Amino acid sequence: MIISIASGKGGTGKTLVATSLALSLSDDYKVRLLDCDVEEPNDHVFLRLEITGSKAVSILVPKVDEERCTYCGKCAEVCAYHAIAVLGKHVLTFPQLCHGCGACCYLCPEKVITEESRETGVVEWGHADGVGFVHGKLTVGEAMAPPIIRKVKEYANNDDTVIIDVPPGTSCPVVEAIKGSDFCILVTEPTPFGLNDLALAVETVRELGIPCGVVLNRAGVGDSKVEEYCGTENIPILLTIPLDTEVARLYSRGITLVDGMPQWKTSFLQLFDKITEIVHERSRSTKR
Repeated sequence: MIISIASGKGGTGKTLVATSLALSLSDDYKVRLLDCDVEEPNDHVFLRLEITGSKAVSILVPKVDEERCTYCGKCAEVCAYHAIAVLGKHVLTFPQLCHGCGACCYLCPEKVITEESRETGVVEWGHADGVGFVHGKLTVGEAMAPPIIRKVKEYANNDDTVIIDVPPGTSCPVVEAIKGSDFCILVTEPTPFGLNDLALAVETVRELGIPCGVVLNRAGVGDSKVEEYCGTENIPILLTIPLDTEVARLYSRGITLVDGMPQWKTSFLQLFDKITEIVHERSRSTKR
């Protein structure tokens, strides 16, 4: 089973939920945690893992032989990302905008465009407390997170229970990280910002056709509008974590919730059981 953990905004507690869920399941399941928040991965801080391997991630970007180029402009015309431009007798390429789709190379009528490899990040892996771990790191200054995320997800094993820590927001990296999941946990907080961004995240997940449920973090502050929204939209609230200074202290010291407060392990196991029931019921309904 693949469970992604997302949120419409940053700072809601995705890492807290992802690491605690992974550790809670590790005694009974083969667990793999994928940190796809490649611009700022931090699950490894809480797991204190040993990195045992790494691999560079590259994309193919265009290289133009201007001595043979006729400057017809076809390459610029077909590039949806404006990563190549023809200005008079000059061809300009912008590698940081390139998505590596290869359209310019394939459609160049003179066949003067080739592709060269450009490193954009790295994937690292290791183990900690019975949890297999993989994360990606986007090189500082790079803009294209999806290629790194795709490489991280290649390490998902069908025999494992896979937990994906998703980037915050609802943009392309989020979609890349969530798609293919069996279930998506949306972590939010009971504030106006939390509700607004939760609604955006729900819309994104539903567009992908993935069932979802909510973990309400820092409960006890704000109002009840998140609960009202979930009731109206028929979204289950799977777990409630209260606003607690001890939780904040643990987090600030890089200690997972289930390590610092072991009684929470039962709650995360119950969370997993609820998700399993929802996924199985959805599967049965689809077969009918």
